Amino acid sequence: MSQNITPYKNSTLGKKEQVTQMFDTISENYDGLNRVISFGIDVKWRKKVLQMVASQNPETVLDIATGTGDLVLLMAQTSAKKIIGLDISAGMLEVGKKKVAEKKLEHKIEMVLGDSENIPYPDNYFDAITVSFGIRNFETLEKGLAEILRVLKPNGIFVILETSVPTQFPYKQGYGIYTKYILPTIGKLFSKDQVAYGYLSESANNFPFGEKLNNILRKVGFINVVHQPQTFGVATIYSASKK
Repeated sequence: MSQNITPYKNSTLGKKEQVTQMFDTISENYDGLNRVISFGIDVKWRKKVLQMVASQNPETVLDIATGTGDLVLLMAQTSAKKIIGLDISAGMLEVGKKKVAEKKLEHKIEMVLGDSENIPYPDNYFDAITVSFGIRNFETLEKGLAEILRVLKPNGIFVILETSVPTQFPYKQGYGIYTKYILPTIGKLFSKDQVAYGYLSESANNFPFGEKLNNILRKVGFINVVHQPQTFGVATIYSASKK
């Protein structure tokens, strides 16, 4: 499966710059569209990620590709004293900062502009690291995962929530129709960026999932790698740790 699908086919920019531009453009509509597109089920998936992280009693948490902060806000329910939300899109972070301020969590959550493939923190720094619906946007997947491994403490937990493709009939066929025709149409109706949700659909369909992603995680150096398909396989939660 190809991992380097880009939003703007005729752009001279690299994937990283294109993804940044795309998310800056759709940031104001992103939360509302996510709820519509996922029928609100994504909230349930994120709560499962919260439970997995909270069970480890972390003191420091990093949420990569934090976007508008949906998951990083949930992490405030853990025992963590320091929570970082990292994203490459200033537009998405601005929306997230407003949400953090509304919840009066500035003392606990810091929203940081940064690159997931060059994380601005030292080795072995975080007890827990999460990424939801962002890992397929990495320009170089293995480089990003290696950076995550670097800043994760030994015995720390890494949790990924990402889209995947159902493998059983009729869910596979229904998912194909939904992502190819319905999702891009909804995106065009509500977003200023006509191609953004086409990219999100295409990238979801082409990203390695299940055992393929497990094997990439193991290759990079993660241990205790497991995955749990969610809602007929339209999303998957992965967890791993570090020696």
